[in-house]
Amino acid sequence: MRSDWVPVSAAALLTGAMALTFGSLIMPSTRGTADTLTIVQQDGGRWMAVASIYFLASVALTLGLPAALTLFERRGRQLSMVSAVVLAVGFLGTAGYAMLMVFFHSLVVTGAIRDQGIEDIAHETGLAIFLYGWIVAFFLGETLFAIALLRARTTPTWVPIVMLTHVASVFVSQLVPDLLSRSFVLLLAVAFAGISIEAVARDNAQRVR
Repeated sequence: MRSDWVPVSAAALLTGAMALTFGSLIMPSTRGTADTLTIVQQDGGRWMAVASIYFLASVALTLGLPAALTLFERRGRQLSMVSAVVLAVGFLGTAGYAMLMVFFHSLVVTGAIRDQGIEDIAHETGLAIFLYGWIVAFFLGETLFAIALLRARTTPTWVPIVMLTHVASVFVSQLVPDLLSRSFVLLLAVAFAGISIEAVARDNAQRVR
């Protein structure tokens, strides 16, 4: 049976990873809530561009998950399914974050939010739960998927190692310069590129048989 969808899904995974990387690199730097308000007021176009890129990344990464799952036939199959569900939550959370960026921009442009208002939003419990839940789901899913790849041994060892390194970089991101901290997302793009290439290669090999 032909599986023409695998290359398309793999391309979506790579596109999503690159979009997420690009969005993270061009995201305006903020050093507090007041600084965020100033950036949205003075650089709203860039803010909205990042929101659009994040939304595109969310959709593409979600569509790319099926191709990644083709790497598991026996070993690591159950863990890969669990990690895919958790990753999907993280990917969809990225779309939610993009919508929050758009909503926040609208409030600033219309003058509905000012310095005190942004402080109130920053400490809103529901928003904090969403943001932390999204981040935890993303990195937990990435960790579980990397472990599943190590068990399955269907990709070069460097692929899951790079993914785990990206997860570990979260704990040192606050200790390094902002530009270096942002560049850690390149590790995710490299790992997803390896996954996409391997998924297409295995699909082509199955067609030849």
